[in-house]
Amino acid sequence: MKQLSFKILALVIIITFSSCKVSRFAYYNYANITDYKIFPSRSIEKPEKPFTFQKTKKPLIKDSITITSKGKKTKQTFEDYLISNKTVAYLVIQNDSILYENYFNKYEESSVVNSFSMAKSILSILVGIAIDEGKIKSIKEPVTNYLTNIKDEKFKDITIEHLLNMTSGIAFNESYTNPFGDAATFYYGTNLTKAVNKLKVEQEPGTRFKYSSGDSQVLGMVLQAALKEESISEYLEKKIWKPLGMEYDATWSLDRKNNGVEKTFCCLNARARDFAKIGRLYLENGNWNGKQIVSKEWVRNSTKVDSTGGNVARYQHQWWINQKDNSFEAEGILGQHIYVNPEKNVIIVRLGKKVGKTGSWTQIAQSIAAKL
Repeated sequence: MKQLSFKILALVIIITFSSCKVSRFAYYNYANITDYKIFPSRSIEKPEKPFTFQKTKKPLIKDSITITSKGKKTKQTFEDYLISNKTVAYLVIQNDSILYENYFNKYEESSVVNSFSMAKSILSILVGIAIDEGKIKSIKEPVTNYLTNIKDEKFKDITIEHLLNMTSGIAFNESYTNPFGDAATFYYGTNLTKAVNKLKVEQEPGTRFKYSSGDSQVLGMVLQAALKEESISEYLEKKIWKPLGMEYDATWSLDRKNNGVEKTFCCLNARARDFAKIGRLYLENGNWNGKQIVSKEWVRNSTKVDSTGGNVARYQHQWWINQKDNSFEAEGILGQHIYVNPEKNVIIVRLGKKVGKTGSWTQIAQSIAAKL
């Protein structure tokens, strides 16, 4: 009853102050995979002829697995494990064949899921394509070549490469529980351009890695400036969504309805199979069935280990690197990920309502890939 009263109060606040990001935060409380319903968006159309992975009857996972939690070992089926940890989609692909595909918690193949920060990796692909096409000259360019309304003059020392590797030195509060923080402003706010223009530089660029959605949104603004009249969603549709033969339409959430800006730090809304195709593109070094979508050099530089210039070995060009098995992945909050293992020719997609108690979906993916 108290929770219902709070919801009613919060709804009244929203109706009264509909543009206030704090009230939106109070009502919606926390990011959810269904948030594509609450934000305006741009549509991204699928092609007429989709690419589909083959299916195989090869057994993948034993009936039961042993789970260790708080020092105690328990056995349960793999599917029970996925369900209990709030998974809604799990997909394992090897050699272009689906070895395992299942959907849970009232989700199915056609269900839309918010990518959250997996969108950062997809943004990186678009930046790479823009460089291939000469729309962006170089990652060594200062961001002020594209963004002229930034108030802090220190931005002139930030390059596109700094944004890609999150070594920009931009002050940004990544907290997802603070309604007054930067993350809430970017996620629930209605003017990303204004929010970006007000950002400050707190540390010398290129000296320290700091995971920041702010860097990814600034990077998105740079891309949008380079594209000029074409929206990022349109560019994604033309350069990736249709060429890769996606099976479903997608959307990219915006900060507002009229002349909205894509939330490029998150919020590409799509299905598990189509997210898997992003993994396949990088598994094939940027090539899709004979057509080079993004340069091989860009893929290589996005997935290599590099700890120079303030970089960290585990992160490169908006992709996470796993040295343990030479894999890499796109990751998002609530346990979303696209895991790619070139040595095993494996792609694994996990989407969920929460991370659950697993600790690391990367480790789960690594253990599956190791047995294939």
